[in-house]
Amino acid sequence: MAEDDDRYDEEADSAEAVEVAVPRENSLLLGHAAAEATLLAAFAAGRLPQWLLLTGPHGIGKATLAYRFARFLLAQSAERGGDALFSPAPPSSLAIPETHPLFRRVASAGHADLLTVERGVDPKRNRERTEIVVEDARAVAGFLRLTPAEGGWRIVIVDTADEMNRNAANAILKILEEPPKRAILILLSDNPGRLLPTIRSRCRRLALRPLEDATVGELLERYRPDLSPADRKALVDIAEGSIGRALELAEEGGVALHRDILRLISTLPEIDTTELYRFAEKTARWGNDRGFRVVSDLLPATVARAIAEAAEAKEGAGLPALLRRRGLDRWVEVWEKITHLFAQADAINLDRKQVVLNAFFALEEAAR
Repeated sequence: MAEDDDRYDEEADSAEAVEVAVPRENSLLLGHAAAEATLLAAFAAGRLPQWLLLTGPHGIGKATLAYRFARFLLAQSAERGGDALFSPAPPSSLAIPETHPLFRRVASAGHADLLTVERGVDPKRNRERTEIVVEDARAVAGFLRLTPAEGGWRIVIVDTADEMNRNAANAILKILEEPPKRAILILLSDNPGRLLPTIRSRCRRLALRPLEDATVGELLERYRPDLSPADRKALVDIAEGSIGRALELAEEGGVALHRDILRLISTLPEIDTTELYRFAEKTARWGNDRGFRVVSDLLPATVARAIAEAAEAKEGAGLPALLRRRGLDRWVEVWEKITHLFAQADAINLDRKQVVLNAFFALEEAAR
């Protein structure tokens, strides 16, 4: 792995100079035509859901769709004097041009009828919170009960609802139980199973599917033209249909780290311990915790993908043949073990180098 020593930093440095539009500023949405058509049909029929739950994996475009829908509704309200429900000639797209004044107001968080709820900053610790707290949720109730400033809708986007703590979730639930007029609440969720069942049951759920590989590749070419075709293909392969994940991996040296993981796996059942210790040392000490974070994502995902390939009798990243010989149930247990290991590393501050080593040792033991 010596030839890759400097590649982690090189990939990160090249990505840091690339600016990708955040969802509220992004006019481009690919791969979700069916979801857009569903929302347009609801608008045309005068049956807009007051409570909308957009679900799907992280980074596939849920927030981009939410802002696209919000801009559309706010624009319809302005252009039709607030009567956004009954239109004799409904539009055929949710798209609002970037040159439209309303688009610019939403992009700059300057529209009085749109509120976004995200994890805020803890003033006592001067750092971003790990969850959405009850104060944020209470602000939603007050906002939605105000009369729309421009005669249409008051719209709230919660990004993401999975990050609400129990008190915040209960505050949102109370709003759902007592819906204000002319209010729309859009909840985004990577993992809807983490939400209160009572919240899920009160929302109209619209599930977004992972993007096609061709779509991820097209977006990577647009946002990261500096990547080589080989690196772009590697990112598509490991992104699992998420352009957000692909861009994060590109920024954090994920291609080089993934190749190192595959090389180590290819030496099973007798892993190359010299290279393993070197890899663990590199990723555990790499600046800003980026190397460890990427490995904690990529290694379990690589094993999970190999299990799926083995179940379908496909050849994949060095593991499927071993998996079929040892039994898939055993490997599922290994996947659960290494996933738990990485989760514990942050929860109880384990030694990160040892976590990486133990994860690969678990693979080695299962492969023998």
